[in-house]
Amino acid sequence: MPTLILVRHGRSTANTEGLLAGWTPGVALDERGAAQAAALPGRLAELPLAEIVTSPLQRCQETIRPLLDARPELSPHTDERIGECHYGDWSGRKLAELKDEPLMEVVQAHPSAAAFPGGESMRAMQTRAAEAVREWNARVERDHGADAVYLMCSHGDIIKSLVADALGLHLDLFQRISVEPCSITAIRYTRLRPFLVRLGDTGDFTSLVPREEPPAGEAEVGGGAGAP
Repeated sequence: MPTLILVRHGRSTANTEGLLAGWTPGVALDERGAAQAAALPGRLAELPLAEIVTSPLQRCQETIRPLLDARPELSPHTDERIGECHYGDWSGRKLAELKDEPLMEVVQAHPSAAAFPGGESMRAMQTRAAEAVREWNARVERDHGADAVYLMCSHGDIIKSLVADALGLHLDLFQRISVEPCSITAIRYTRLRPFLVRLGDTGDFTSLVPREEPPAGEAEVGGGAGAP
């Protein structure tokens, strides 16, 4: 079965403004995110990508544009099932404000029970994304062979939930996983089991440098902004 390369979109204006973007329209890459996207073709230069699938949201479309420019033989496929979680009434709000919402404790400690007001549950988010991957695995294998490599450009919570699915982890443990903007995660699927072969690889260790204010123990909903 194929190997899936999961790319989180580059840093966005919502990331730097501390907003939970969700499906809010017009959320673009910021200057750093655009630079991250521009570096993506070089980072993936040795991989023979069979297909490119992307979330319909602008920040993902902008992230893969340099890669598509470098590989004009590839046409992107848009799949709404790997779009961001539908955060409903939380969309567009500041994460600092959401910290005090009672639901945030559920999102952090028991995400399988979390459903966003006016949006979807985290279980539904994981289910649709995992179904998309399984269908694309079958399609890529059928069209390109069992050893094919393909790429999906998606979002932090989506990628974390797919990693949890691949590892057989309960969704309640997915907040222990971290994927920074424009990081690369790779899952090799086989008949018996998936293998996680890369997780949140940015090629940059800046985010590991101790900060003046240590990061909080909570996982950032949506995935966070990455290294400062």
